[in-house]
Amino acid sequence: MSGFLEFLKALGPMGAFLVALIDGIGLPNPGGPDYLVIFLAWTRPDSAYSSGLLAVLGALIGSLALFWAARKGGERYLDEKASGRRAMKFRRWFAHYGLVTVFIPALVPVVPLPMKVFVLCAGALGVRPWVFLLVMAAGKFPRYLGLAYLGKELGEHSTRWLKDHRWHFALATLALFAFLFVLVKISDVLRARRAVTQVQ
Repeated sequence: MSGFLEFLKALGPMGAFLVALIDGIGLPNPGGPDYLVIFLAWTRPDSAYSSGLLAVLGALIGSLALFWAARKGGERYLDEKASGRRAMKFRRWFAHYGLVTVFIPALVPVVPLPMKVFVLCAGALGVRPWVFLLVMAAGKFPRYLGLAYLGKELGEHSTRWLKDHRWHFALATLALFAFLFVLVKISDVLRARRAVTQVQ
């Protein structure tokens, strides 16, 4: 696995694309796209943002492939791929909070949430593809471009900075989740009121 990681590093920005694609599909990967984007940004600062953008592209393609696999297979496919105790817990989260559960792990690099389960849920449970893609893009663009900026500016100290600020990220994630949750609930109330008005 370490040999494959070195191969990805040698590819430069295309390595970021490949590892993000692999990660998006839900396969195990060496180190993850976050680490590789940061590494490439500090070792190849001239192509830092190229690495970030290609990582976004790879993540979107990979996630969309997994989404479509779940879409075609339906809930039976979801049961095959995400039926463990922990996976069922996150499936219930998706049932309650919808695409908020996709956006948060797509955006925040230091909060360990199982992106794969949420993508599978989105595909199997009928989320519209363009809505899913927009939510993913809204999370992945600031994430990978932000990591590219961090790697370019802080170099080898980038990962240390992320670790030192992990609680700040966690608190910001909770605040963002609460804000989005309130928006979802307001939207549900407004939709219900419109439905009642139409019936009357």
